[in-house]
Amino acid sequence: MSDDIRYCTIIGSGPAGYTAAIYAARANLKPLLFTGKEPGGQLMITTDVENYPGYPEGIMGPQMMADFQKQAERFETEVRYEMITEVDFSGPVHVLTTESGEKIKTYSTIISTGASAKWLGLESEVKLMNKGVSACAVCDGFFYKGQEVIVVGGGDTAAEEATYLAKLCPTVHLLVRRDEMRASKIMQKRVMNTKNIQVHWNTETVEILGEEGVIGAKVINNKTNTESVIDASGFFVAIGHKPNTDIFKDWLDMDEAGYIITKPDSTKTKVEGLFASGDAQDNIYRQAVTAAGTGCMAALDAERYLAAKEII
Repeated sequence: MSDDIRYCTIIGSGPAGYTAAIYAARANLKPLLFTGKEPGGQLMITTDVENYPGYPEGIMGPQMMADFQKQAERFETEVRYEMITEVDFSGPVHVLTTESGEKIKTYSTIISTGASAKWLGLESEVKLMNKGVSACAVCDGFFYKGQEVIVVGGGDTAAEEATYLAKLCPTVHLLVRRDEMRASKIMQKRVMNTKNIQVHWNTETVEILGEEGVIGAKVINNKTNTESVIDASGFFVAIGHKPNTDIFKDWLDMDEAGYIITKPDSTKTKVEGLFASGDAQDNIYRQAVTAAGTGCMAALDAERYLAAKEII
């Protein structure tokens, strides 16, 4: 390895990034990891994680990410608390520019920048985050078993979250701001055929109610302009996610939402030596455990790439 060219650089620090770092470091690739503006990703705003294997009593999201980082650093991953603001993948050596202006040269790059949940932008939403407000029913739905909940959204994500929660909760209130859903026909049919999902058409949230936990929501019917209160213990925002991939858009193939398209059964992108993992390329599962899995895949793909090029 040239003194000024890295074997492997990882952009992003959630489950995908740290897992990639662990595998890359154990393969003696001496990885450099940039945490980005949200070190640890979405798990840093998650309280109890109970569905990740190996934590039988559950674990707080921030502690879990601290454990991941500690394990990566144990194998001599270099972690920098900086963002990458510009990339150049035009040659066999990638050039990444940090927010401080430093140019990082690397033979391989792993993208694990994740995706950010879209929110309604309410003050009460921020105040009650992880106190009843969530953006992931699969992650947090279990905590509301036997309780009434609210889901906001009209697309496939909202339909999936509502039908999932309907298996756990006596009533799921689905708030749709228009008089129709954007979800696919099959998902709409599933919602309509689920008896304990109550759809509130033309309805928007004014405020989420509660102090130490969610007790309901004040909503408004945007056709009649009438307000009402829905009692609920959980409030799930399901209006989509935005992948953090804007700086790569000139270099990679992406779907209409901005998720990076990788080659089948791999983390390879159309650029040599560039791999994508985690929620930056996964718009289906979006779980910590699947992100970690693709982080592992990306590191293995990077190692094989470097070996095939006889760089290592």
